[in-house]
Amino acid sequence: MSRFRSTTTSAVLEGLHDAGNESVWREIDDRFRPVIIGVAQKLGLTPADAADAAQESLIQFFQAYHACKYDRSRGRLRQWMFGIARKRIADAKRKRARHREQASEFIDDMPANEPDLARLWDDECRRVMLRDALVDLSASCRVKPQTIRAFKLFAIDGRPAQAVAQEVGVTVQAVYMAKFHCLTHLRGIVARLEQEYGLDEDGATADAPDA
Repeated sequence: MSRFRSTTTSAVLEGLHDAGNESVWREIDDRFRPVIIGVAQKLGLTPADAADAAQESLIQFFQAYHACKYDRSRGRLRQWMFGIARKRIADAKRKRARHREQASEFIDDMPANEPDLARLWDDECRRVMLRDALVDLSASCRVKPQTIRAFKLFAIDGRPAQAVAQEVGVTVQAVYMAKFHCLTHLRGIVARLEQEYGLDEDGATADAPDA
């Protein structure tokens, strides 16, 4: 069973109004914490600093949401979270630069413009989403672990079919069939997760609330 049970972002937003609804708050945490950490590390933060940036981002999100600072007309939920995380990651990099007395380091390894940073965020959302889709596939469908392993090696990692067949211990034909069966099941899972992550349609990036 997937970790994510809300069918729409609207359902998540409605649940967030209840501070005691731990399952919805956990859903937001599960959905965005790995994305923030992944983006932060790709922008040069250490694993520890990336984890701190994610924690600070989520705390600010929770506080700002309950202070009614989220305006859905200005952007989707993931884009509002992106705005918060962007500022917290930038703060962490500035602190590191000041600590090392290398202010130029902060400038050099941040994307030059907003679209590049937003694209990095969306790419990380898709990477985490695919990971969750594969977990969901394993839990919700009667697909053998051997089949999923063959699919991941062949369709995701790009390994040659012959090499995958030898490593997994199946025929080459079974590798191709693994790709077919897994993709068939994954389409529905991915469509749902795209909606949950807000990747099913474009929208303007919302500004982060004041810290």
